[in-house]
Amino acid sequence: MVTQKSQYALRALFELALRSAAGPTRIEDIAKAQAIPQRFLEVVLNELKHAGFVEARRGPRGGYLLARTPRDITVKDVIECCQGRFTPVDCLGDAAADDCTFRGDCAFVSLWEEVRDVVNSVYGSTTLQDLVEREHARLSKTALNYSI
Repeated sequence: MVTQKSQYALRALFELALRSAAGPTRIEDIAKAQAIPQRFLEVVLNELKHAGFVEARRGPRGGYLLARTPRDITVKDVIECCQGRFTPVDCLGDAAADDCTFRGDCAFVSLWEEVRDVVNSVYGSTTLQDLVEREHARLSKTALNYSI
């Protein structure tokens, strides 16, 4: 499951990727555009800054901008930063459940591993640039045509 924090982090980075040509973006603008509570966004952006995803610029024209190109940031990178490695069940996680009755003798382990690998493959092969391009394509399909 992707946590709310990871979703906010992805949305914030996505917004910065959309606006990358415009320079630094104010936190208020990111929060408004992506419907993220501003106080929570401040915490998320601070973590993303420490992880090397964003830079902060001070001053009247300050704000946040991506520290790397959108093509160099994957969904997997962001999710792992916010919540650790993706696992569909606890027994595959870093702190595997020692209290599992079937530990080491489970018929479902290969299924859970396959799900983990497929999801990680999708997350790992999807960049912010891919999401920006999808958004531009989506918007171009829904653009209103007022010609007669």
